[in-house]
Amino acid sequence: MDAIKVLILMGSKSDLPVMQKTEDILKEFGVPFRTLIRSAHRTPEATMQSVKDAEDEGCQVFICAAGMAAHLAGVVCSKTVKPVIGVPIAAGPLNGEDALHSTVMMPPGLPVATVGINAAKNAGLLAIQLLAQNDEELTRKLKADREAQAESILAED
Repeated sequence: MDAIKVLILMGSKSDLPVMQKTEDILKEFGVPFRTLIRSAHRTPEATMQSVKDAEDEGCQVFICAAGMAAHLAGVVCSKTVKPVIGVPIAAGPLNGEDALHSTVMMPPGLPVATVGINAAKNAGLLAIQLLAQNDEELTRKLKADREAQAESILAED
């Protein structure tokens, strides 16, 4: 693996349209990342190997997206002490409510930061905020982004 700061894992290719928003915001801020399709249930060994490989390459944050049972973020969290952000994907008959509960209801000692259903852009921004703690350039970009958001809202008057 090339040097990355964020590894995005998603349970299936069908999650890619949602997770494109994570990729877009990481690109916008110049954060190196990689995206892989991995399943907590169908490819557990490959998932664990991907986490190990990413950590060996210096990965600082994991973003995991899954629908329905949505165990991917929890499984990844059990294998790393790096921050894990879960993105519940709207899928199946409960339209993401099941994924939200599966992602957010972690046992004590294994926290997964969880964003809203399909809130992939926020997952990317949260990863950037975590990385910005030790990166003045990212901090500057985040402040500029917040100012642009405020100006956009005020311009709607």
